[in-house]
Amino acid sequence: MATLVDTPLLLAGEAWADYGLVDSGHGRKLERYGPYRFIRPEPQAMWSPRLPDWQAAGEFVPGSDEDGGGRWQFDAPVPSAGWPLAWHDVRFTAQCTPFRHLGFFPDMAPVWEWMRGQLVGKADAQTLNLFGYTGVGTLALSECGPVTHVDASKKSVAQARENAAVSDATERPVRWLVDDAAKFTAREVRRERRYDGIILDPPKFGRGPDGEVWRLEDGLPGLVSDCRRLLDADSRFLFLTVYAVRMSSLALGGLLAEVFADLPGTIEHGDLAIREEGEGGRLLPTAIFARWSNPG
Repeated sequence: MATLVDTPLLLAGEAWADYGLVDSGHGRKLERYGPYRFIRPEPQAMWSPRLPDWQAAGEFVPGSDEDGGGRWQFDAPVPSAGWPLAWHDVRFTAQCTPFRHLGFFPDMAPVWEWMRGQLVGKADAQTLNLFGYTGVGTLALSECGPVTHVDASKKSVAQARENAAVSDATERPVRWLVDDAAKFTAREVRRERRYDGIILDPPKFGRGPDGEVWRLEDGLPGLVSDCRRLLDADSRFLFLTVYAVRMSSLALGGLLAEVFADLPGTIEHGDLAIREEGEGGRLLPTAIFARWSNPG
């Protein structure tokens, strides 16, 4: 029976050569993406900035309502087609998107490291990346074996394929699928497929390629249940991240504890965060997570 660890964990990402959280405060954050710096909204940065002056190539100015919107304002030229970045052996393209992101989520770096660690010694591991976005996590996992990458956005999957090309990974065994994640997972259950690891990063709200409506609170329990049916006692992990919702990581942990009650292993939950660069860098929380792991 999987054991739920009550005490929350903190997974903190540190700066690397092509990315760093330079400073944060007053509801914003200043980040370094290769040769460019950008300012983006960050409601959880409730403190004051450490640096007196923020110089950046661009800033994302949010819309007036809580449902999103907004636009980029640039003070220096930035390549509209993006520019190359790398994380360890994975290379990809960063780009200022209309949704305030830069084409990947840097706070996921410690998750990519953790997943790779879980698969050590597992030859030709089969993994599934649901809501895979632009494929940086998929490319990190593809070092360990075949990956099935699923996202409802044709544009995101196209960018993921381009990132694979940039990373010289087009020959790796990756299935790039434009599909509704929940429907695909249900079909995989009916096919009696199994995986060694699953990562899922569901949005608060979204639409599938055929107009399917996704609402996190309604769809997550069923999706996690189907994911469990794709795993067995020889599988290594499931990692679930959730952004921008009024929900506790303990709630995610409780959901996994119920669904994974019949498997061995450990269930943990907590916060993802990024540490500011420099001495005394503060931790900026970004998301909550829950994970099941089974070292085998």
